[in-house]
Amino acid sequence: MSEHPSIAFIGGGNMASAIIGGLLRSGRPAASLRVIEPYAPQRERLAQQFGLAALAAPDDSLAGAGLVVWAVKPQLFAEAAAPCRGLVAGALQLSVMAGIPSEALARASGSERVVRAMPNTPALIGQGMAGLYARAAVSAADRQLVEEVLRPTGATLWVEQESQIDAVTALSGSGPAYFFFVVEAMMQAAQELGLSAEQGRQLALATCAGAAALGLQSADSPTQLREKVTSKGGTTHAAISSLQADAVDAAIVRAVRAAEARARELGAEFGR
Repeated sequence: MSEHPSIAFIGGGNMASAIIGGLLRSGRPAASLRVIEPYAPQRERLAQQFGLAALAAPDDSLAGAGLVVWAVKPQLFAEAAAPCRGLVAGALQLSVMAGIPSEALARASGSERVVRAMPNTPALIGQGMAGLYARAAVSAADRQLVEEVLRPTGATLWVEQESQIDAVTALSGSGPAYFFFVVEAMMQAAQELGLSAEQGRQLALATCAGAAALGLQSADSPTQLREKVTSKGGTTHAAISSLQADAVDAAIVRAVRAAEARARELGAEFGR
């Protein structure tokens, strides 16, 4: 990035660490970053991993931040926001918290320039997917800054309605857990069929990674790609038929809808 406005992170957990690591790898100077993290062991980890001196509580230096990244758990938002009020109103606000609505961020920060983001854990290795929503006061330059900050963590996708962020949360934010849930089941099947747990892990993960890469690069839809592997009367057909008989597709849809509903509940509960 050609310019380096100061960035303050409220919370220094895994997602903040993923963004911080990406920024440092992209050439941003560590001196332009500050972290507010009340948990002492986490502050020590940030110092060891990134060479950053995190603060236990906000101080006047927070007022100099051009961008504030909110990265605390939703249930800790009100507690974390209270001491920041009056210090961050001049900054662009970027939230990576699930559920907390942009209106709550605007009230807590004193700024209408609020962007909500929902990244996911592959951001830790630079292969994440983040959905983004911007309030009306966010400028084109603000959007560009958010994209630059998140680019080292993976891809981004803007949505036009804030309610769609809860859907993003349910689909891609929580999605890696669904994927690993399937991998766990595949590993169990591998062991029942005489392979070792490690062999099952390697086969399942490599197969899923390859399938995802093929899906991203192919012009065919996921349905077409599935059908190309599913010969009538073959082994894949037997497996897909079993999944359909168990209504696994409907169960997945219900699971994603449950995650979306919980995201809305978090906003109602902790974003007042």
